[in-house]
Amino acid sequence: MFNNTDKRYNQYSAYLKNKFGVKVYKITLDAGFSCPNRDGTISTGSCIFCDEGGSFSQAHSNLLAIEDQIDEGIKNLSTRFKAKKYMSYFQAYSNTYKPVNELEKIYTSALKHPDIVGISIGTRPDCVDNEKLELISSFKDDYYTWVEYGLQSIHDRTLKKINRGHDFDCFLRAYELTKNKGINVCVHVIFGLWETHDEIMQTAQKLAELGVDGVKIHMLCALENTKLAKIYDSGGIDFMDEDEYIQTVCDFLEYLPKTTTIHRLAGNGLKKNLIAPRWLGKKMDCLNKIDREFIKRNSYQGYKYS
Repeated sequence: MFNNTDKRYNQYSAYLKNKFGVKVYKITLDAGFSCPNRDGTISTGSCIFCDEGGSFSQAHSNLLAIEDQIDEGIKNLSTRFKAKKYMSYFQAYSNTYKPVNELEKIYTSALKHPDIVGISIGTRPDCVDNEKLELISSFKDDYYTWVEYGLQSIHDRTLKKINRGHDFDCFLRAYELTKNKGINVCVHVIFGLWETHDEIMQTAQKLAELGVDGVKIHMLCALENTKLAKIYDSGGIDFMDEDEYIQTVCDFLEYLPKTTTIHRLAGNGLKKNLIAPRWLGKKMDCLNKIDREFIKRNSYQGYKYS
């Protein structure tokens, strides 16, 4: 139903293949960024779910120069998947949390390889300003350019509980400024944050109202050496089971417009660090169940959008 596939949602990987004519692979990069939450600038400690890797999923470290991380990523992906085109993805921590002159050097170094077609920069809404977004916007004529904001929820009560360090209005200001620069925006949300089903759907409806370009859905999970792991060990939270998550994902996507690309639906953290819920380790199984649930419902992304 979307991008010449049988998917009932606008799968980002299929969207990229349709756009560029070949499958495009993300190369995850670590440029040694930190975070205003983690370094104590705005709060004490990190978000309760964040581990020491700052959500970084790859094996190479920031001991390698960005160009070397790119070369290593291309070598691995071309060998494993015969990949031909790539996007540079700054994933770990808050990747706008440096002065603009340093950011320019970092981002430019990630775009030197001739097979790089785009750049995606993961960050927080309280770590951008007009000057930084002007820099990012300067790449958009030559590269497919995204900023990914970790919102997690539109509810300030939830953001406070997870020690996010910013409120929803902060996100709205950053979102408006980013869109005014002509930059694509992907919004990260987390299911299972002590919220009701209705509260999660309110987040979906607000993102639909904003017309966000992309959404990345995460399931709240406890990773080793996180505050959330301690909460889980003390019995302070019960995670969604897989069936509830699948139902919630489909409900959420039904509210989003068809134009919103879906960047992630399953899989959180490295398996070796995952404490709970254990079903998250079976990513493809979860994705297949989401497909089957949409078929069972005879619905699709945008089914409830108006």
